[in-house]
Amino acid sequence: MDWQGWFALSLAGLALILMSVGRFGPHLVMMGVLVVLSASGIVTADQALMGFSNSGLITVVAMFVVAAGIHHSGGVDLVVHHLLRSPKSVRSAQARIALPVSLLSGFLNNTPVVATMIPAVHAWSRKIGISPSKLMIPLSYSAILGGTLTLIGTSTNLVVNGQYRELTGEEGFSIFSITAVGLPVAVIGISLMLLVLPRVLPDRKDQQKFGSMREFTLEVAVAFDGPLVGRSVGEAGLRELERLYLVEIERDGSVVTAVPSEERLQGGDRLVFAGDTQAISDLLRINGIVPSVHDDEPSLSKDRAERRLVEAALSPQSEVLGLTIRDARFRDRYGAVVLAVARGGERVSGNLGNIRLKPGDVLLLEARPAFVTRQRYNKDFLLINDLETETPRHDRAWLSWGILLVLVVSAAFGLLSMLNAALMGAALMILSGCCSVGQAQKAVDVPVVLTIAASFALGAALEQTGAAGYMAEGILGVSSGHPLLTIFLVYFTVSVLTEVITNNAAAVLVIPVVLSMTSSLGVPAEPFVIAVMMAASASFATPLGYQTNMMVFGPGDYRFMDFVKVGLPMNVFIGFLTVAVIALVYGISPVA
Repeated sequence: MDWQGWFALSLAGLALILMSVGRFGPHLVMMGVLVVLSASGIVTADQALMGFSNSGLITVVAMFVVAAGIHHSGGVDLVVHHLLRSPKSVRSAQARIALPVSLLSGFLNNTPVVATMIPAVHAWSRKIGISPSKLMIPLSYSAILGGTLTLIGTSTNLVVNGQYRELTGEEGFSIFSITAVGLPVAVIGISLMLLVLPRVLPDRKDQQKFGSMREFTLEVAVAFDGPLVGRSVGEAGLRELERLYLVEIERDGSVVTAVPSEERLQGGDRLVFAGDTQAISDLLRINGIVPSVHDDEPSLSKDRAERRLVEAALSPQSEVLGLTIRDARFRDRYGAVVLAVARGGERVSGNLGNIRLKPGDVLLLEARPAFVTRQRYNKDFLLINDLETETPRHDRAWLSWGILLVLVVSAAFGLLSMLNAALMGAALMILSGCCSVGQAQKAVDVPVVLTIAASFALGAALEQTGAAGYMAEGILGVSSGHPLLTIFLVYFTVSVLTEVITNNAAAVLVIPVVLSMTSSLGVPAEPFVIAVMMAASASFATPLGYQTNMMVFGPGDYRFMDFVKVGLPMNVFIGFLTVAVIALVYGISPVA
């Protein structure tokens, strides 16, 4: 292997480290890798950009739009309404979630399915008196297992199929090619989940994470004859306080929310601050600030038409991850103010402005009423409280399911290619009004798309420089060339990579290695590629390994070890089960 191979291998290692550290988004890391590979001449410009035109990637984008059509037409609400109802036990409640979610995830991308179900399950848990911590992990795990039922169940399957076609020139897999393996694994996996999880999941009651408003807000007033009257918030020095944020101003019975710096102060204004409540003495030292004129009831405890209190979890795609609250500039970016942060089920104390935001953090926000509507389809937040939502187009719910059925039948019977079926489905969702153009645009997960597209450049570099062959020889040396042991090692490698980087990136990096191995062994590539698809999806052990795990982390009030406790055995069990099923389906003997 020459220097280009070692360079590509080193670059892949560096990318793995950067993505596992979590400081930089996977899409930024992989786009950086693409730039380096193209600039160094290791891959041509066409090879660097081939991921953006890959049929698998375009299919992923189209399926995001199809999922948006099901969501915005109220299609998922039909399932929730008819199947959840009133269970008699925790196991029954988990089963009512697992069965429809796994089936939905087989034909829709499982990420939007979980995003749609979280608010519904959260509200349902309060109604039936079962803790969300008993329901949210089963929701995520069911979606993960359901995503392995068909080729369109998760973006990873489509991407692997696209890369397989790109590298081999073969026709690729059909929509149900993975079903022979995925169906028994999903059925047995969900059965085990329903047997074990009701006993081992924590029972944390759905209580207010943030307690009383008095715990994290403080109020003062502007003196009627003081020097601050007539001055703007910025001129008064109230915008740059070290440990406090000005949340709102109550004035003459009305409220000014997300206060701009230009707002002029008036005598008697009641100022509400969030942050370190021990800073009240510092605040009262400002000339013109006096103790609150209304000590009877905190301002935030009153319902106001001008204001909405929102609990929202930060999604893994949020733009503010890694920033402090002060640097994130919530007021300018979102028209909202952070009142408090909960992490791992407990409020984060200390200097509010210096809290560095992480995926899964639950924020208590004070926002204008329009905030919920604007952020409902934004990738930054997963709204988890039961607020007014945009009304779905219920009259098109059955139509959206009909469009999905046409898509699946067209692809299954070869009437259309998977790409064309997905594109037709996306177009019909928009033309029929199941979702608007704006909703379709917001449904496309741009960071995921960029990660996938850019990963193809690294995959091509590993394949053509000989680095993939070098790694393949190493794995074959360990397995002594035994096909079943080689499949197990491939599964194990992808499973470990998926827990530390994104599942799509892990799969794209390993496929060139797998194809080199099957070429050396002289065996069909299909069972090995299926193993990659399954391993990239079956990530249960950490909230970081799979997007749906991170999405339920905050709403379920989980700790990191909750996932390790139940997910690590699940990872091991599903791994051995998958390899065993592949051996049975493809007639691979366990004996050398």
